[in-house]
Amino acid sequence: MQQLLIIGLVWPEPNSSAAGGRMLQLISLFKEQGYGIMFSSPAQDSDFMVDLKEIGVEKKSITLNCPSFDVFVKALNPTVVLFDRFMMEEQFGWRVAENCPNALRLLDTEDLHCLRLARQKAFKENRLFLTSDLIKEEIAKREIASILRCDLSLMISEIEVELLTTTFKIDKALLYYLPFLLEQITVATFEKLLPFEERKDFVFIGNFLHEPNWNAVQYLKESIWPLIRKQLPQAILNIYGAYPSQKVLQLHQPKEGFLIKGRAPKAQEVVSSARVVLAPLRFGAGVKGKLVEAMQCGTASVTTAIGAESMHGDLPWNGFIADNPQVFADEAVQLYNDKKRWLEVQLNGFAIVNQRYSKALFVEDFKKQIFFLLANLQQHRLNNFMGAILQHHTLSSTKYMSRWIEAKNK
Repeated sequence: MQQLLIIGLVWPEPNSSAAGGRMLQLISLFKEQGYGIMFSSPAQDSDFMVDLKEIGVEKKSITLNCPSFDVFVKALNPTVVLFDRFMMEEQFGWRVAENCPNALRLLDTEDLHCLRLARQKAFKENRLFLTSDLIKEEIAKREIASILRCDLSLMISEIEVELLTTTFKIDKALLYYLPFLLEQITVATFEKLLPFEERKDFVFIGNFLHEPNWNAVQYLKESIWPLIRKQLPQAILNIYGAYPSQKVLQLHQPKEGFLIKGRAPKAQEVVSSARVVLAPLRFGAGVKGKLVEAMQCGTASVTTAIGAESMHGDLPWNGFIADNPQVFADEAVQLYNDKKRWLEVQLNGFAIVNQRYSKALFVEDFKKQIFFLLANLQQHRLNNFMGAILQHHTLSSTKYMSRWIEAKNK
């Protein structure tokens, strides 16, 4: 049996973040191709991690800077290794290359960290983000090096594929566009959803360990929600998200209809019962799980250009896109009140899911891509000379830094 080894930054928490859901989609993709799957991570177990055994995946805790990983990976001898974010490739990539040179090395970027952080920095400096900001970021050098060292990087955003090929001159053969992999929305799915009249309230949902989410909630509280309440004095905004800190909880203001609810027991139920999702993201990258979830739940959404980036192609949005607070608030109120328009944008969301994120659109091509790379791995690597150079120097630098830490730990 072919074996997939996943090296995760954290254990998957599909109810806490879109990244956790994305990982389960990738696991499902490989399981359907007949792979045995081992998920490993140096992270501590969490109360909200998925039961891997229940989905037929083996679990293995691993240690940073420890030769025990070498013994483990050599014995496993995986066909494919999937690094969950570039930090895991930095830590374990050289060990995989040394002990399992014939394993296909994949990187799931989740989003481009350097893009998200450069946008965040520009926002905090109160200036426009420039593409040249990326070049200055140390993390960009690390992330691009990781992409070059891997045989293929899975990209969730078309915008980010374009950025890598134009700004960083990455060979397209090293990148593969693989967005969220969702089930088609059918008539039967639609019929189970709550109608407009039975829905109420606005909702925001997002993991608070993710800085763009925390910033969006602050923006809602200070600038947008007062404008909505002026027009809808009885309106309620329910804020859900995993891992809320004390500074998040302090924003709870029942008199203003601004309610901090913390972790949602079942995110889809929360979103499905709301009338409008608000997501005023001012920086970030990748594709936003909260907005895809809104579409799946038949819930209208109002977001920003950053929020909708690379999500809907040429299709109309399932609500409205606005960067001005007053326009954002006005559109949110109109969607909340106008049933006819709400039903129109609901259909837009269904179209986006079915035409851009349907799992059936990607499964066969991805399967062929992995098969091709496994059959032509040597030539594929010869074509990636920059990656070979970086792999060589990584084995000469990161390796010996890790060895030094190993010796120090003894």
